[in-house]
Amino acid sequence: MLVIASANGIVGIPPAIATLRDGGSATDAVEAGARAVEDNPDDHTVGYGGLPNADGIVELDASIMEGASRRAGAVGGLRRSRHAITVARYVMEALPHVLVIGAGADKLAAEMGMEEEELLTPNARSMWEAGMRGEIEPNTDLGIRYLRVQRSSRQAFSTGGTVNFIARDADGHLASAVSTSGAAWKYPGRLGDSPIIGAGNYCDDRYGAATCTGWGELTIRASTARYIVEAMARGMSVAQACVAGLADLGTLGAIGPVPIVVNVVAVSADGTTYAATTRAGSEYAYWEEGMDNPVLESRAFVDLSPVAKGLPTRGEGK
Repeated sequence: MLVIASANGIVGIPPAIATLRDGGSATDAVEAGARAVEDNPDDHTVGYGGLPNADGIVELDASIMEGASRRAGAVGGLRRSRHAITVARYVMEALPHVLVIGAGADKLAAEMGMEEEELLTPNARSMWEAGMRGEIEPNTDLGIRYLRVQRSSRQAFSTGGTVNFIARDADGHLASAVSTSGAAWKYPGRLGDSPIIGAGNYCDDRYGAATCTGWGELTIRASTARYIVEAMARGMSVAQACVAGLADLGTLGAIGPVPIVVNVVAVSADGTTYAATTRAGSEYAYWEEGMDNPVLESRAFVDLSPVAKGLPTRGEGK
């Protein structure tokens, strides 16, 4: 059994561990982990307390996928319920759909009996207001004229973020979950890669699972999570697959001066884990059976600068 997550997911690994130890499935575990992060008001990248869009409204996206069946569920633009991952699981298990967005996602959450609440906390509101006044560098530069405060930003997703989890249960099955409030100050209705199966999340017991955080527009274009799993299907190790998936992003270029910032965590079918990033110094959280507590470790750094010159790249460190 194991759980791997983005660094901010470390607060959700204990409930994920408890779920696995109690005989729960990998799907149960990743949902439990994501819910714990969605509950954390100090994490401004997910759930309650997430940073809002340009209109000051928090919009949540999430997806969940199980490796045994490759069933998946996702929601986008959820505005009134913090547990986007649970709504995504309901989509997977109770509806004949994969993705439900906007007003439909809110309607579904209400039908599930989930509590309606204001997701924008006072602290997150203060941060949003400071950004709108130009006192905080916004998180992206997408060239959207509607967002005056974003146009001069050079810090790609420095104030955005995501949490992701992959778990392997006692039966050897994999599941993956991704939850986010998306890019702060985003254009209302923007969806990143988190709710897009194959872009930010993909899971297949036969080969492995991969999830992404960072610049979702790029991983949507490259289908990065699916790319990594497909690379494992072609015989690459999980490490080789992660490096190849990130290197592929380097061929897309970037928008203006904004660098490519993407992080991945992945697990192969046999339970081998790997985490990589295009930004040196990024960490991830990890636990496997036999460990007392989860730990934070450094991701492998994948330098994309050679890719732009047509040269091969490789990951450094772990």
